[in-house]
Amino acid sequence: MSRLDNGERRTLLDIAHRAIANAVAKRGLIEVEAYSGGLKEPAGAFVTLRRGKRLRGCIGRFASDEPLARAVALTAVASALEDPRFEPLRADEVSDLEIEISVLSPFQQVIPEEVRVGVHGLMIQSGGCRGLLLPQVAVEYKWSAERFLEETCSKAGLPRDAWRDPETRIYAFSAEVFSDRDVGENKSGASGSPAPPQIV
Repeated sequence: MSRLDNGERRTLLDIAHRAIANAVAKRGLIEVEAYSGGLKEPAGAFVTLRRGKRLRGCIGRFASDEPLARAVALTAVASALEDPRFEPLRADEVSDLEIEISVLSPFQQVIPEEVRVGVHGLMIQSGGCRGLLLPQVAVEYKWSAERFLEETCSKAGLPRDAWRDPETRIYAFSAEVFSDRDVGENKSGASGSPAPPQIV
């Protein structure tokens, strides 16, 4: 899909904040309008939640048949309430959240030598195991390409050197990453008619 403009980024962040506020208040999923442009195109997305510098949730979809705007609403709610590493978000935490959204490109199978830190995110799959790390993770921790491959294997529940196995499939993707801090905080209350969330 084409690169999002700043207005579309703000809209997605607003959708994420409203979806979380509504879900935490137990009012269901917000109604997502029929947006135009990049917001109506299907795309995979991850939503990362932080309070201060502390991770508070991160869940996403590798790909989606849903329009991007709705995919962001669904993944924002999942990050707030369904990340198994954390307790569900409390109402008193909602106003302090910083949200980061990663909109994923289509996945492309690659060989290890083609992995580029700072450009690629990785998804590694072997048998029934699958794990994904976003591009910004390797940059944040200053990993080499080999370390990035190892950590993605660990995320998948595989041996760290599983990426060397010819049967292991390695997929690279890029991500358009933006947060409240990038486009200016845009937190608002929930609105719209509630609908049952459909997290998959």
